[in-house]
Amino acid sequence: MWSKFLFISLLFFAVQLSADPNVTNSQLDSVIEDFDEEMAEQGTDELLDDFADDAEETEDGDNANYATPSTWQINGALILSSSYNYAHNDPASGDTDHRGLSRLRGSLKLELKFDLVDSWKGYLETNLSHDLAYQIKGRSDYSHEQLDSQESEAELGEAWIQGDLSRSLDIKLGRQLLVWGKSDNLRVTDVLNPLDQRELGLVDIEDLRLPLTMARMDYYWSDWNLSGIAIQEIRFHKKAQPGSDFYIRPAMLLAEKTPNQSSSNMEYALALNGLFSGWDLSLYWARLFDDQSHQETKNSITTLEHSRLTMIGAATNFALGNWLLKGELGHFRGLEFSPIPNQKKQRTDLLLGVEYSGFDDTTWSLEVVDRHLYNYESALATQGIKKDEWQTALRYTGEFMHARLKITFLTLLFGTPDEGGGVARLQGDYEWAENIRFIGGVVAYHSGNKRPFTHIGNNDRLFLDVKYSF
Repeated sequence: MWSKFLFISLLFFAVQLSADPNVTNSQLDSVIEDFDEEMAEQGTDELLDDFADDAEETEDGDNANYATPSTWQINGALILSSSYNYAHNDPASGDTDHRGLSRLRGSLKLELKFDLVDSWKGYLETNLSHDLAYQIKGRSDYSHEQLDSQESEAELGEAWIQGDLSRSLDIKLGRQLLVWGKSDNLRVTDVLNPLDQRELGLVDIEDLRLPLTMARMDYYWSDWNLSGIAIQEIRFHKKAQPGSDFYIRPAMLLAEKTPNQSSSNMEYALALNGLFSGWDLSLYWARLFDDQSHQETKNSITTLEHSRLTMIGAATNFALGNWLLKGELGHFRGLEFSPIPNQKKQRTDLLLGVEYSGFDDTTWSLEVVDRHLYNYESALATQGIKKDEWQTALRYTGEFMHARLKITFLTLLFGTPDEGGGVARLQGDYEWAENIRFIGGVVAYHSGNKRPFTHIGNNDRLFLDVKYSF
């Protein structure tokens, strides 16, 4: 199975080496030579006079009308997203056939930005999507749960207003995304917003976060700012449903008990952030519900419930020339697990990472996390839970063709190769025109005994998205 990871890695290096930097340099030299010839023919003073004339026309002409921004601004994007599964075996009788086309989704994203009185502003985002793959392959072959979850969606994204209460104090109200921590690939202190986990490995974490309704107040002084957050909306990860090739639970569905939206169930958080010369520091505290559920049995009825957790943590960055050193630390209290009911555990997560950007238009990063569970019990091994769980992320990003093409290679490993599972993704993002982008690549999976990577080793797929922005 790990040969797939080797294949993706070799393909990545082949793509990288095929990009000839001399082409870009020769093109740049040609432009410079043409400019030098023009200066020799016309003279430097004449060229500068032409530039001054153009500047005066811009200042006094019609373009001056664009100096005042509009109070309302509408942006959006049309996206056609597709994927093709190439590694699935013939399905057993009665099972869903996941071979071939697995997604042909059309999406519309609309954004409204608006200015209110004085320093107040607002933002509203909506997302609409419909996946034609289910109709093409036959809706009757899919479970009701999967169709309800992924065939069509109409969702309110971020929706907030923000303004200043004083020179040092501002407030932000509504549905928001709030990112904690310094990692780009793994989560330790980034605990506030849940994730869309229905299809693993296809996009980065930044595109998976789900907004929550919250009230946020920020106070600024010197190099510091203090954030206080009250979260009113109780929302958890979006999970793959029965019938999906990413579904990891047994066939028997259990009812999920979601806490009531009440003042007693509100989630709270504090963050203290300092930004200094060459480094920064953040300190965190949060009282929230665990996004991961556990089984509880009461009166012979088993349900999925979410524990109330307390997290304290810290994160920092150090810039040393072309190197960026990252660190995150999070300590969690109140964790509960299905194999050991009515017991609460504590865990400490430590992340260390390094990022190097010394090569032209290229960035490499490596991040490693150890999640250490205290007072470990052997019964937890039945769900693949270990005393120390390791996660590793290796990432490459390179820009070519004057930044019109971006190549990304990402490998995520959970534990050792034979234990936790993992995913490798090679992706290209090409700006074909000013408003049109093509995003495509290949994703390979490796099954392990750690959720959510159990039984997904055959989910390897090709993907291609076309995005038109307006």
